[in-house]
Amino acid sequence: MDHEKVLFPHPLHIPPHQKAYFASDFHFGTPDYTSSRKREKKVIRWLETIQEDAAMLWLLGDLFDFWFEYKYTIPKGYVRFLGKLATLRDQGLPIYFFTGNHDMWMFDYFTQELGIPVLYHPVSVTINQKKLYIGHGDGLGPGDNTYKLIKKFFKSKTCQWLFSKIHPDLGMGLAQYWSRSSRQKNLRKDESFQGKEKEWIYLHCCEIEQRQHHDFYVFGHRHLPLDLPVQEHSRYINIGEWLTHNTYGVFDGFDMTIQQFEYVR
Repeated sequence: MDHEKVLFPHPLHIPPHQKAYFASDFHFGTPDYTSSRKREKKVIRWLETIQEDAAMLWLLGDLFDFWFEYKYTIPKGYVRFLGKLATLRDQGLPIYFFTGNHDMWMFDYFTQELGIPVLYHPVSVTINQKKLYIGHGDGLGPGDNTYKLIKKFFKSKTCQWLFSKIHPDLGMGLAQYWSRSSRQKNLRKDESFQGKEKEWIYLHCCEIEQRQHHDFYVFGHRHLPLDLPVQEHSRYINIGEWLTHNTYGVFDGFDMTIQQFEYVR
């Protein structure tokens, strides 16, 4: 909460004819180099199309299928994407990055090298008099207790220290294998909507809404674009992913929509 107050001491503002954009779950690095490189080019093209009217960009996690920052080493690749983010920041575009379950070991590289703040928990922020609750979405709501326990261990300083002692060639290989296995296990669940009562992020939003009103709850992680009412004047928006859907969120200061990027090679 203190980090939230430092980053957002005042409401944010979108000027007329500009928008806030939201994207997540690029999963760069999977399932192979060629596929990931094509996806990277697609995302960069999308960034080029929005930069003229973007007032801010929110990246909601799992941009990478795995990420770990050793003291002097970061994962190989993604230079075009990182370079594009650097260019956008140098042009003055505010960018906010949330860690996801695949890139939770993001530390200070984005902040120091790109000037992009890294957020580890959902935040509540006011934009043009609308209240938004924004985050990645993993580990929220009821259920998935096994993952919550694993995440607690992975987030611990002990686990991070132990992993840092593994040679990057071995550590990255093990992590990428685990990441692929986890995604394949959850693939069928990610592809279908099984009712509100099984949408854990949605249930978490309903719980938050009982304590504090938000106009929009904006998350990734789910891999399925969703737009569900929470209360009469409150909606849960899941912006989907870029492995199959190529969807993203657009907020014009009044309303939030989910749009799909049509990539022409």
